Amino acid sequence: MKVSRVFVANRGEIALRIIRACRDLGIETVVAVSEADRESMPARMADRVLCIGPPQAISSYLKVETIIAAALGSGADAIHPGYGFLAEQPDLVEACEENNLIFIGPKAENIRQMGDKLLARKMIGELGIPVIPGSEMVSTSDEAKKAAKKLGFPVLIKAAAGGGGKGIKTVNVPEGLKDVFEEASGEALAAFGDDRIFIERYIANARHIEVQIIGDRQGTIIHLFERDCSLQRRYQKILEEAPCPVMTAELREEICNAAVRIATHIGYENAGTIEFVFDQDQNLFYFLEMNTRIQVEHPITEMITGFDLVKEQISIAAGNPLSISQAGVRMSGHSIECRINAESPDKNFHPSPGRIDAWDPPEGEGIRIDSHCYTGYVVPPYYDSLLAKLVTWGTDRTDAIQKMQYALDNFKVSGVDTTVPFHQYILKNSDYLEGRINTRWIEDTVLREYVK
Repeated sequence: MKVSRVFVANRGEIALRIIRACRDLGIETVVAVSEADRESMPARMADRVLCIGPPQAISSYLKVETIIAAALGSGADAIHPGYGFLAEQPDLVEACEENNLIFIGPKAENIRQMGDKLLARKMIGELGIPVIPGSEMVSTSDEAKKAAKKLGFPVLIKAAAGGGGKGIKTVNVPEGLKDVFEEASGEALAAFGDDRIFIERYIANARHIEVQIIGDRQGTIIHLFERDCSLQRRYQKILEEAPCPVMTAELREEICNAAVRIATHIGYENAGTIEFVFDQDQNLFYFLEMNTRIQVEHPITEMITGFDLVKEQISIAAGNPLSISQAGVRMSGHSIECRINAESPDKNFHPSPGRIDAWDPPEGEGIRIDSHCYTGYVVPPYYDSLLAKLVTWGTDRTDAIQKMQYALDNFKVSGVDTTVPFHQYILKNSDYLEGRINTRWIEDTVLREYVK
């Protein structure tokens, strides 16, 4: 198969990232835009632009039939979904197959297998890979209480169809479980069309570790080491780094091999991420979930390996074998990514849409900016508030941190509030500098000090 024209079914920085990768490969691009994104940078950079509907995502970026019709009408032979929106919708994959369009991503079967958290937990457990202790599906609050009592409080209530940090609630004591269970099942039904709930043990001193894998249609699957995504607020990542600063060589080999085993077991194709919870007190890791798409934080993996994941995604979708073997993957230095959002940290991270009056990102050796913004760009209120991914690479973690401190100090934006000051605070915090963090550190420590 040959990919000569890609339909980009996404927006913002990931759409621009795909367009640039295609341009380097000599592939034409057609970008889908809502009415709110007609003047976006992706719209300016693509070879062709097609408006697919009004600003609201449910009427544009989330409509499978509209995306397929637009892709066919544009003469595209492939669709890249990026991340978010329809990236993990098996219906889009099947619609592509029915219309002879190449889907740049995994098989529908893979998405369904790993999108069902209960099924994924069962499957991974049968492989002998540790899974966080938890329950089967619980249908009532009484069943949930029994499961939680067996696991021991605190526990997490999770949506079986959830993902990306959504559909998760913490329960610390039995008295609060009934109300939270009913709230969680209602939210799960509204968000995912699936109200199935299960209970999972809460690991207090945890890190969130994910392993980047990629596989071709010939059955070869490799890993590109791990990322530490422990800095989170409300289960949403804020800052990521690669490699994990507390990972030993032995543990790295074990966790990366486990990720490859999982992907091999399901016959996975294209880019994906296996996520784990690392219990720092017990020095044990547990399977959490799999994201069957490119991740927001993929640049830090590219920075430490020199491997272009988006270009490889396109090549694999065209039927080509991986361009590199596992033995050829080398890790060099350290990389950090700060997610710069249009939010007001001082106002409980309230969104800050509006016109960017000045946009002057930093430059320098070891600094990378993935962004769709420019002076005069209007940040719409309809979508995720991500403005840019500020990435640094250094010879070691200290070097990468110093470059990030410099980059943040020289990132000038006016017209909208951003999370730059919050990242500056983190990058100067002794706990972060010395690696004394976990997935609760932002909410339990930083926010209590930062917002007074």
